[in-house]
Amino acid sequence: MQPKDLSQLTPFTSYLETNNVIPNELYTEYNVKRGLRNTDGTGVLVGLTHIGEVHGYVMDEGVPVPVEGRLRYRGIDIFDLVEGFQKENRYGFEETVFLLLFGQLPTKKELEEFSALLARYRQLPDGFKENIILKSPSPNIMNLLTREVSALYAYDPEPDDISVANVLDQCLQLIAQFPAMVAYGYHAKRHYYENESLFLHHQSDRLAHVENFLSLLRPNREFDPIEAHILDLAFVLHAEHGGGNNSTFTLHVVSSTNTDTYSAIVAALCSLKGPRHGGANAEVVNMMDDVKKHIKDWSNENEIKDYIRKLLNKEAYDRRGLIYGMGHAVYSLSDPRAILLKKKAEELARYKKREEEFHLYDLFERFSRQLFAEKAKNKIICANVDFYAGFVYDMLGIPRELYTPLFALSRMAGWSAHRLEELIAGGRIIRPAYKCISEPKEYVPLDRR
Repeated sequence: MQPKDLSQLTPFTSYLETNNVIPNELYTEYNVKRGLRNTDGTGVLVGLTHIGEVHGYVMDEGVPVPVEGRLRYRGIDIFDLVEGFQKENRYGFEETVFLLLFGQLPTKKELEEFSALLARYRQLPDGFKENIILKSPSPNIMNLLTREVSALYAYDPEPDDISVANVLDQCLQLIAQFPAMVAYGYHAKRHYYENESLFLHHQSDRLAHVENFLSLLRPNREFDPIEAHILDLAFVLHAEHGGGNNSTFTLHVVSSTNTDTYSAIVAALCSLKGPRHGGANAEVVNMMDDVKKHIKDWSNENEIKDYIRKLLNKEAYDRRGLIYGMGHAVYSLSDPRAILLKKKAEELARYKKREEEFHLYDLFERFSRQLFAEKAKNKIICANVDFYAGFVYDMLGIPRELYTPLFALSRMAGWSAHRLEELIAGGRIIRPAYKCISEPKEYVPLDRR
């Protein structure tokens, strides 16, 4: 495919760049909550939810004061939820889906029945794999996923029915089918764009959600229990993050129009595809690749500090002055997801004989916090979940083009819960206001311009 010739559009892009500038001072003058954020950076409160709580600071006389991060699913602390299934050496994603959707923990019998129900929903519609995935592969898996979800509309006999039962049916289908949609989409991309062998394994309703995904992804279908358990943890930690994150808010906005489930999920996927939202974990790994190229001794603290200073001074990696995986819009002292994933990442690193690399990540995290605080007047940042997620995926042999699709696979649980909540409790179409700042102008006839 030849590159586009955009030179013919130069006069028009000049108009765009000239006539769409908005002076920053006008946002202050009109008290605009730019990006739906208050002037102190906190999010504007635009809704209420039962589903997820994200907490990273307290307000003291109008000033945000950092505190240890807290994440709750339906009121249950994420540390307690994870400890609950890990100490019993079982997977937690199915239990998490039940909790997010229905607002309470399942009994043992309910969990068994619900897990079996999800497994029965796994099979894609007849002809879907051949006609939707294989006939129209994409070099970008997120792009393919939006088309796959949109196509499911045509396979649904009642796609526009927004009754609670029907939307729940659609959501369970999406949660259960997404592992196959991601894995098959990846194998199609490898086959048609990279001339690799095509692997399309059949699904099994006897495997857990995470096991099913790994068996579909890997050519030999094999995986170790330690690999499955840490990926299950990653699924749980990415399953939900409150109603204010960009993709979930997008889903609320679109769902408030009473459109169909597939359209709402496509909108959320399009939001997540953006590198400011769902692509951060891949950026962390890319950045750390550059770190490993330029630091000869991974245990040399001075070398690491020098590289971080260069990052902050826009002299290293992409020269944007950013430390990917460090800092968060809400969390300040800590991101509970990063704490939980880091613990398991250390265990996996020992298993994979990559302890030296884990130690590099650990030192990089510590010194990033320290040097950022020195440069930014004691502003506190913490490692977010993306800092260790990419490292975990890399140790599992998961290719980078699947990092954001894995995020979507996990977040389908939270999106489904928010979709149902918006339809049940929302009640009004979401419509924020924009103030027009253009001065009145007279229409000039064509022959006088």
